[in-house]
Amino acid sequence: MKKQVDLTNAVWSKSEYSNGGNNCLEVAFVDGVVAIRDSNDADDPNVQPTIVSEKDYRLFTQSIQENQKNLLLP
Repeated sequence: MKKQVDLTNAVWSKSEYSNGGNNCLEVAFVDGVVAIRDSNDADDPNVQPTIVSEKDYRLFTQSIQENQKNLLLP
């Protein structure tokens, strides 16, 4: 998705399973899209988060919740 999104005030969330570590996937819901980043890259201004539509993110997470293991790496 090619949309410019201002992430200045983004509120990033990690999985509750991360135990507060810094090797996690983080998401932020901003301006009708979902920004995704590796928490290790949070302070690196040269690394841009991946931006996907809310619809695509919803379909992806729903598929995993429905145990579609083929969406995960073997």
